Amino acid sequence: MKLEQSIYPYNPEVKDLPFYLTGIGGSEYQGHIVRPEGYEWHQILFCAEGKGVLKYGDETAEITKGNYFFLPKGQSHEYYPKNNRWDVRWIAFDGNGCVDVFTHFGMTKPTIVGMGEDMVMEDIFDRMLFSQINDVLYCGYICSGLVYDYIIEFHRLMNAEVDSTRSRRLTMLLPALQYMHDNFREDFSLALLAGLLGVTPQHFCRIFRETLNMRPNDFLTERRLDEAKRLICESKKSLAEIAVLSGFRDASYFSTVFKKKEGVSPVEYRKKHSRGGN
Repeated sequence: MKLEQSIYPYNPEVKDLPFYLTGIGGSEYQGHIVRPEGYEWHQILFCAEGKGVLKYGDETAEITKGNYFFLPKGQSHEYYPKNNRWDVRWIAFDGNGCVDVFTHFGMTKPTIVGMGEDMVMEDIFDRMLFSQINDVLYCGYICSGLVYDYIIEFHRLMNAEVDSTRSRRLTMLLPALQYMHDNFREDFSLALLAGLLGVTPQHFCRIFRETLNMRPNDFLTERRLDEAKRLICESKKSLAEIAVLSGFRDASYFSTVFKKKEGVSPVEYRKKHSRGGN
C-alpha cells in the first residue's frame, strides 16, 4: 500500500495521557532529514521499500526493506535515501509514560530492528491511521492505547532479534563449548579453542563474553566446580584427589576457588551434601 500523507493531530485533551500520537504518515520518496538537536517527539519508522542511511552520534547504519528504527526525542540524527525511491512509514508520539517505559525496555538510544515486515506492527499502524482519518472525536484516546501497543510490539521485535543473534553465536561457539565440557581436566590454550572456530583468540573471547556473559576461563572453572561438587557428594575420595580429578592442579587453590564461588569450603560442603560421608 502506497502512502503519501502526513497527519499531525491537535488533541490538547490527551496530553496528560501516558502516550499520545503527535504525528503519523509516510512517503514513497522519503527525503533527506537533518536534525542536529533531535526531534521534538519520539519516532518509530519503518522502511517499506528501498534503502536509506541513518546517522546518530558516531554511528552510521544502512536501513533496508523491513527495518524498523526508533529515534528518541532530542537525539541528534540524520537520515536520507540511498536511491531515488525510499518508502518510509512513521509515527511520532510523546507522553508522560515514555521515559519509564523506554528505561524499562532498554530503549534509551536509537535502535534498529531488522526482522522484516511485521503483520502486528502493520495492523496497529493501519488502525492508528484509520482512526485519525475517520474518528475525529475519539481518535486521540484510541491512538493513545495503540501507540503503547506499537511500542510493546517494537520491543518484542528487539528481543526476538537479540535471541536470534544469541542463538547464532551459540551455534558458532558449540565446538569450543563441547571441547571445554569434555576436556575440562586438561590445560589448553585460548588459541586452541579459537582454532576450533577459525577465529583469532581476541575475537573468540569477545564473542564468548557477549554471548554467555562470562569469560572462557570462568566457564571452564564452573565446569570443574560442577565435577568437584559431584565427586564430593558421591565419593569418599580425598579433597586432594578431587581437586586433580576436577582439573585443579593445586588443592589449596581448589579450596580457595570453591569457597569463593560456593560460599563454603569443600569440607563444609561435603558435611552438608555428602551421601557417602568421609
